[in-house]
Amino acid sequence: MEKKKVLIVTHSNDNPCIDTVSEALKKRGAEAVRFNSDLYPVQLRMSCAYVNNAWDMHFETPDGQRHNITEMEAVWYRRLRLGNGLGEQLDEKFLQPSIEETRRTFFGMMASHGNFQMDQITRLRYNEIKQQQLRVAAELGILVPKTLFTNDPDQVRPFLKECGERGMITKMQASFAIYEQGKENVVFTNVVTEDDLDDIENLTLCPMTFQEKLPKQRELRVTIVGDKIFTAEIDSQKSELATNDWRRDGYRMINDWQPHDLPKDLEAKLLKLMDFYGMNYGAIDLILTDDNEYYFLEVNPAGEFFWVDRLMDYKISDAMADVLLGLSFRRE
Repeated sequence: MEKKKVLIVTHSNDNPCIDTVSEALKKRGAEAVRFNSDLYPVQLRMSCAYVNNAWDMHFETPDGQRHNITEMEAVWYRRLRLGNGLGEQLDEKFLQPSIEETRRTFFGMMASHGNFQMDQITRLRYNEIKQQQLRVAAELGILVPKTLFTNDPDQVRPFLKECGERGMITKMQASFAIYEQGKENVVFTNVVTEDDLDDIENLTLCPMTFQEKLPKQRELRVTIVGDKIFTAEIDSQKSELATNDWRRDGYRMINDWQPHDLPKDLEAKLLKLMDFYGMNYGAIDLILTDDNEYYFLEVNPAGEFFWVDRLMDYKISDAMADVLLGLSFRRE
């Protein structure tokens, strides 16, 4: 009997979660096939053809290996870095058209091969909409913080007053960094005071997200795979640097994470949130406040889990393999 294969869409420099999930698949008699998207199209060849009433979708690696996508048991859409190296191969006037055609070809093949996807590539962008996430969570009875999305400076001061004694923070919907003189400056969550609003007029040029500042007892990362829930907590208030965003001191505090037991009724609501989006994987950020209330911040359809996986003795990787191979519950 031919070994089942699972396609992992990632990039050459992804973290060890690729290896742990690949090993979990191997233990189950399956094979992980890696598609390093940063090598496409410069080093990887991909083709899709409809001939004689049948589809052929395959890609070839730089060493000549050919993999038939339509024969894959499942696809794990992990990370995407298309078009690396194109700028060195093409004149600038041809670069954007090539990148656009590369993206359309790749997304078209991933969306139409007909195999199980974790999760469907056509849903991932839709599932990232933060405004809808908050609305759905609130409708399910999950607490969400007061939130304002705006590029209107006149809306910010009234919202700050609405936040009251708790105060207000600001953050961006997309994770990104600003590069100045070759130095990477990651944009984290920051506190906003009345004095900071003196220079708020430039908000018209770029919308931002404002939220009430919740008093943190713990920050939680809830990783859901199928119907399995893995929750970890960190006391970010132990670090002055991480007070407003644990990621500021995340590397140093990587070993401070501990398992956390969520209330069963909250777990049930989070699973309903996953049902709404049809997601099999999600990394959910929660805050446990000083008065023992759980607040929902967001769900990332492709969020990181490698450090939580280690804490959980790699049970997340096992759950990923089971869902990909259809050995446990999954949302089709």
